[in-house]
Amino acid sequence: MPTAKETAMPGGRLTQQERQQITLGLAEGLAYAEIARRIDRPTSTVTREVMRNGGPAGYRGDLAQHATEHRARRRAKAVPGRSSASRPAADGRDTEALRAYEDAFATVFMQSGLPRMTARALAGLYTTDTGSLTAAELARRLQISPGSVSKAVAFLDSQGLIRRERDERRRERYVVDDDVMYQSVMASARSTAQLGEIARQGADILGPGTPAAARLENIARFVDLVSEGIARAADQAREILHTKPAPGADSTS
Repeated sequence: MPTAKETAMPGGRLTQQERQQITLGLAEGLAYAEIARRIDRPTSTVTREVMRNGGPAGYRGDLAQHATEHRARRRAKAVPGRSSASRPAADGRDTEALRAYEDAFATVFMQSGLPRMTARALAGLYTTDTGSLTAAELARRLQISPGSVSKAVAFLDSQGLIRRERDERRRERYVVDDDVMYQSVMASARSTAQLGEIARQGADILGPGTPAAARLENIARFVDLVSEGIARAADQAREILHTKPAPGADSTS
């Protein structure tokens, strides 16, 4: 009979036994969905667990269990006798649910290629009502060092995913808003277009009519269509979402 420690509670934390099953599933090359089915958990739970503990190549159930226990002890130590996750937020939101959502949000960013700490910083910024935080506020929110914040925001800034501005107290704030996302998408479209340009250069060098040139020309055409489509969709979305009704306009007409 499994012990209380090994018994999974619906919607509760992963057990050590479940983490061992995840390790075995990854070793077998199983997809997250199949691993999740085997342990009767949502796919998002398995994905988040793996991505926050080393990724598919580095995940180890015993280390993940140790890290989870360490985080739990650290949170409990912050408020003796009471987990900080259980404290109600000043705005009335469920703090534990918000933390879980931010983890899931960060996992999506990690799957798109962002480093873990950078993904956490971006998720933290997107889930603030102000849409901006100082370095100190971000460090407190994520419970990480100022150095980690500095590295994360430097990368986000270089990718056009955030912008910097000074508040009335001359403090630097890191900002995310609708225009930042638009600029990021447009930067992605330009980067994609560059792949098409280099592919077309290769086709010219290899000579028309050769299999290699034909392959590169097809890549260039495909990338051209994709990058143009991304840019066009971003422009259309920006226009629709940012256009406000004219003052006094009759919405019933």
